[in-house]
Amino acid sequence: MKISREIKTAILVLSGIALFIYLFSYLKGEDLFTTTNTYYTEFDYNALSMSSPVTIRGNKVGKIEDISYEFKTGKTRVEFSVSPKLVFSKNSTIRLYETGLMGGNALAIIRANDNDIAKSGDFISSEVQPGLITTLKNNFSGISTDLDSAIRSADTLMTSINTMVIDESEGSLKNTIAELNETLKSFKDLSNSIQSVIATNDEKIASVLDNFDKASKDLSELSNEIKEAGLSETIDNLNKTLVGVQNMLQTIDNNEGTIGKLLNDDSLYNNLEAASKEMELLLLDIKLHPARYRRILSKKEIPYQAPTEDQKN
Repeated sequence: MKISREIKTAILVLSGIALFIYLFSYLKGEDLFTTTNTYYTEFDYNALSMSSPVTIRGNKVGKIEDISYEFKTGKTRVEFSVSPKLVFSKNSTIRLYETGLMGGNALAIIRANDNDIAKSGDFISSEVQPGLITTLKNNFSGISTDLDSAIRSADTLMTSINTMVIDESEGSLKNTIAELNETLKSFKDLSNSIQSVIATNDEKIASVLDNFDKASKDLSELSNEIKEAGLSETIDNLNKTLVGVQNMLQTIDNNEGTIGKLLNDDSLYNNLEAASKEMELLLLDIKLHPARYRRILSKKEIPYQAPTEDQKN
């Protein structure tokens, strides 16, 4: 059977249309020959886009099919599809999270540990996970406040430093630096003067150093001569003598020996004092009665009479 040219043209046009529809669906992320299960969830605001991925544990298992606004509830209704191979609980949670710093968002299925299996067309509860950008946005006001306070403090510090530098009072930093500069100049002038004196009296300084060197050599030779003369032995003997004298004085102080007893015994002093008193009375009696002692060899005894006070005087 011969096919006419019109029929061939119609078949070619229909094939092109079918290919165009397939390619358009493929570019949208839809596969006309693959079946999927569709589920629904809701959020308070829309942060998704068509064809945003649906993941589970970081693996893509589906995509967003439709996003619509519910006028009655004021919420965003999201329709998403996943592979029919994925089995999860109806009590699972659909989590909205950020996929990167560029602000892309996606949905993640957080499984629940029960056997209430979700069916196509079921509604799944949702939650929103704060991301890095959201956290920074929420905290940016506090960061900006702290940064503003830090900038103000730095400005106050710089103003205080500027005031301190410009201050012309007696105790200001500027005057202090000027005085320090004058002191450094004085030290510099003193150093130059010392260098000039040294340069002018170089020969005299060298002569003084030579004389000092000679004097030290003479002292060294004198020390050697004293050592050779036996001064050290003389000092040792003197030291031994002093030790002996010290021991003798310690013996006297301890009432040991004759000298110690004589110096420390009070009875000797008392006896000497009594003998001196008796000798004084004897001499006085001889002076008053000389005749008695002229007849001392006679047999007639003359009785002793104590002198009166007038006679003593």
